[in-house]
Amino acid sequence: MHDVDILLVEDNPDDATLVMRALKKCNLGNNLIHLSDGEQALNFIFGKGPFSDRKVEDKPKVILLDLKMPKVDGLQVLKAIREDERTRAIPVVIMTSSGEEKDIVATYASGVNAYVVKPVGFDNFSKAVAELGMFWLLVNQSPK
Repeated sequence: MHDVDILLVEDNPDDATLVMRALKKCNLGNNLIHLSDGEQALNFIFGKGPFSDRKVEDKPKVILLDLKMPKVDGLQVLKAIREDERTRAIPVVIMTSSGEEKDIVATYASGVNAYVVKPVGFDNFSKAVAELGMFWLLVNQSPK
């Protein structure tokens, strides 16, 4: 659990399955953790609760974060990540069905790296996820 490349935070099990399948298809899903709400994500990222054996320094290479979730929403998770100097540099990509301008503005104001509206249709969704994974894991250079 220490070697996590992708942290997927998605409450919709169908969307989560599609994301994981698309990443595995292009050999990017081996070190992926899926969590289903923002509270779990914060516990994982900051090594609390059921993830108290994790170190905050063991950062994922990218976080794929849904916006509209139960308990703690994606915007609150993003703000917590950006407020802590230990996690501030982790790339965060919002993946959501919301194309509302207020959501886009709020997430960019809070430091999101990218905002992706989930494409409709399996093929388009799979292609978008594969391209995201390729970019954030293979092309992008993040600080260590």
